[in-house]
Amino acid sequence: MRAVDILKRKREGRELSREEIAFLVNGFTAGEIPDYQVSAFLMAVCLRGMSAEETVALTETMLRSGTILDFSGLSGPKIDKHSTGGVGDKTSLIIAPLAASAGAIVPMISGRGLGHSGGTLDKLESIPGFDVRLDEKRFREVVSDIGFAMVGQTDAIAPADRKLYALRDVTATVESFPLITGSILSKKLAEGIEGLVLDVKVGSGAFMKTREDAETLARLMLSTAARMGTKAVVLLTDMSQPLGTHVGNALEVEESLAVLRGEGPPDLKRLCIRLTAHMLVLGEIASSVEDGERRAEEELRSGRGLSKFLAMVRAQGGDPRIVDSGVLPRARAQKEVVAERDGFVAAIDTEMLGTAAMVLGAGREKVEDVIDPGAGLLVGKKLGSEVEKGEPLVTLHYNDPSRLMEAEGRVQKAYSIGDSRRPPVPELILAVLEQ
Repeated sequence: MRAVDILKRKREGRELSREEIAFLVNGFTAGEIPDYQVSAFLMAVCLRGMSAEETVALTETMLRSGTILDFSGLSGPKIDKHSTGGVGDKTSLIIAPLAASAGAIVPMISGRGLGHSGGTLDKLESIPGFDVRLDEKRFREVVSDIGFAMVGQTDAIAPADRKLYALRDVTATVESFPLITGSILSKKLAEGIEGLVLDVKVGSGAFMKTREDAETLARLMLSTAARMGTKAVVLLTDMSQPLGTHVGNALEVEESLAVLRGEGPPDLKRLCIRLTAHMLVLGEIASSVEDGERRAEEELRSGRGLSKFLAMVRAQGGDPRIVDSGVLPRARAQKEVVAERDGFVAAIDTEMLGTAAMVLGAGREKVEDVIDPGAGLLVGKKLGSEVEKGEPLVTLHYNDPSRLMEAEGRVQKAYSIGDSRRPPVPELILAVLEQ
């Protein structure tokens, strides 16, 4: 078998066999096939697509390139959640402890942010002392003791994905649906889970800008998971405005704690309750979504979800005083960006808001960029809000004043304020898709 022959077949739009895909992926992971040939493969996939069979073969090969964790010795269903990312999306910090508190086992392997979309690991690392780099032994111990843990991808988990993703990032092939599916599912199924809730974002702050693209990706992930023996459900959710009001790492931890205390913004709380409910249904802890919502609400109301989160923070070396003291990093300065006219917020370029936070130091353009954990935005006006000229739209939290002017300009560009009547606000949960 030769790599060049496989590349030619895919370039011509022909379907590759499971053996051909495994030959390329495993050879690249082992350093036997050069990156320039795999770059050609990725571009051919991006342009020609992959069949359902090819996508399953790719995902399975990536999954089996490393360790597949086994939590079968723990009582309780092993369930996780994955979001395709957006601005202000801190749901993992809330739903993982709620689901674990209700009886699920949640071995969550998360990622970092890049560009306008924040990453769960960066949020967690804003908690002083928190360690996301647990080895496999300690990861198992925390999951066993607490019911969940939140860590980064180790060298042993889907190493093929790590190498392929680095190449996709520099070859303009990130957006391919089969490649996205393989990347997400190979990492998540390596956790040894039985069920997966997928939150596919759609809108100006999401990677999927249109509902059609979001549904296409969702259905491909559902069918691939099913063929690999894993239960899954997809929620299509709106990202035409930030989720909640806090954008930035320590700020989003702060808002997550507010929700776990029974406070926080209604949209964030509502989505977290629904996502948790679907996790409980997949795990057969709840008999229906309505039953799951009642159970999730009870974990929130009783304070058990918050206690579970703090137990995880303590177990992973973090400072549990984050609830009631000022140990979370805070920016030294703030500045309000105000409305330039009266009216209603008609549209928000949410990606633009996310890049404003990134410019202030809350995100990274390159993997090696250093995060400022205290930087970010507080969103004062969301879609449909009435505003008066001079009223704050967003408050910038920053430490580096040299970045302020650019961030302020991006916030102004992000907001469209209309004249007369209050515009309709899109539904937060657009659809639920099942296998």
